[in-house]
Order: sequence, then structure tokens, then C-alpha cells
Amino acid sequence: METSRADMFRKLLQRDLDNPMVLYSLGTELFKQGEFPEARDHLQRAVRNKPDYSVAYRMLGRAHYELNEDEEARRVFTQGREVAERNGDLQTVKEIDVFLRRLEKRS
Repeated sequence: METSRADMFRKLLQRDLDNPMVLYSLGTELFKQGEFPEARDHLQRAVRNKPDYSVAYRMLGRAHYELNEDEEARRVFTQGREVAERNGDLQTVKEIDVFLRRLEKRS
């Protein structure tokens, strides 16, 4: 049986439970598979373990968005946007702005 990318990241996570890169990668894979609650949980840990990880905020906000947790999505996107600006990560700022607009339209 073929090992999924998510399974590969789960194995890596067993070696280092707090690794933000692995948590982000696992969360992103789970997001792609539509496993939004589990993706959200791993992405929350990634942000908690590396508070300046702007792309993790973007994915975490997207997971909240997909789960219709709009208030939390807005909070995460806003915080992530500030982090991305501080990091000079202009592409992530633009992407977060797109999702903030989608939240506004939805509310």
C-alpha cells in the first residue's frame, strides 16, 4: 500500500512533536484532503511553536474559513497579516487580503 504524504509527515512528527515545519506540512496535506478539523489542529500548533511563521497563519485561517469559523478565521488572518508584514512576506500579505475580502463578502 502506498504511503500518503500525510502519513510521511506523521512519521516525521513522531521524531519531533513540536517541529513547526512538519506541523505546517502535515496541516497543509490534511487541508488538501479536506480534513479541515485535523489540519486546523496541526496548524495551530505550528503557529504556537513558531509565532513568526506567516504562511502557517494563512493556512490556519483557511482551515477556520472552511470550517465556517469566520470570527476565528478573521482573527488568525489579521494576526498573520501583521506577522507577514513584519517579515516582509508581501505575497502572503496579498493572499491573506484575498481571504479577508472573502470573509467580508460571506458575512
